Amino acid sequence: MIHQNAQPTVCDPKKTEHLLSLEGAKERLHLFKANLLEEGSFDAAIDGCVGVFSHRISFLDGCQGSPEMIDPALKGTLNVLESCAKAPSVKRVVLTSSIAAVVHNGRPRTPEVEVDETWFSDPELCKQRKLAEYVEDNQNLDIPGFVSGNGL
Repeated sequence: MIHQNAQPTVCDPKKTEHLLSLEGAKERLHLFKANLLEEGSFDAAIDGCVGVFSHRISFLDGCQGSPEMIDPALKGTLNVLESCAKAPSVKRVVLTSSIAAVVHNGRPRTPEVEVDETWFSDPELCKQRKLAEYVEDNQNLDIPGFVSGNGL
């Protein structure tokens, strides 16, 4: 258990009332309203934080790979990273994603297809990723390449 102040973002305060009823929450939990697509929206939430955990999810509604799905995910991630880069207190950023980022790569998923590390780590594809460019330009951020484990 982490015994530090937490600063999650929220869209609807009514949906978080149960969090504020937890022991110690009134003293240590500060809720912020933020919009992934709005630049600077996370500045207040991230200001003063040492670590930031950001989880991106993909909704599998038939539009995977489309600009309607990719553009907001990319812009939202970059907006969070920009806010982290502005905050001198931030020492570590952990970005996670859903399995959809690996599963929906355009390759066939049939029983005879062998899946290995080359299936999801195409170097040319990685070079094209905005996140890699962003990390290169912002060396104060430490972003792990892969996180695995049991789902919460």
